[in-house]
Amino acid sequence: MRQLQSFGGIHRPETQQQRLIAFIIRWLITAVAVWAAAKLVDGIHLDGAKSTLIVALVLGLLNAYLKPLLTLGSILFVVLTAGLFLIIINTILLALTAWFLGKFDNIYFAIDSFWDAFFGAVIISIVSFLLTRFIDPRKIARNFG
Repeated sequence: MRQLQSFGGIHRPETQQQRLIAFIIRWLITAVAVWAAAKLVDGIHLDGAKSTLIVALVLGLLNAYLKPLLTLGSILFVVLTAGLFLIIINTILLALTAWFLGKFDNIYFAIDSFWDAFFGAVIISIVSFLLTRFIDPRKIARNFG
């Protein structure tokens, strides 16, 4: 379903171009967050802008498609831990990203241990959250449309 935007009380659906621009901005925010995690956690190894962008893309796709399924499947744990189990889900998705991209020779992204993935997932979540408080992808996309 398309999101509606409001201009002076008139609701217009977002255009395809606006959704694409918002996606690219979210992708770049994720790339900055992944880069920050790699710089702050010694056990996360990432080399180059190309690898960073690809890692951010794969992680974003896993978050968009697999995370809702994992969250739904573990809803009891999420509720019992007051949402803290979502950190474990983020850790799993980050580790899955590293495992998947480890199959490609021209992308260098590796994670040494569970705890490195855990702290990396926490950092990615915090950096992404903070950046999206200052940068609103949908608002910027509306200005381009």
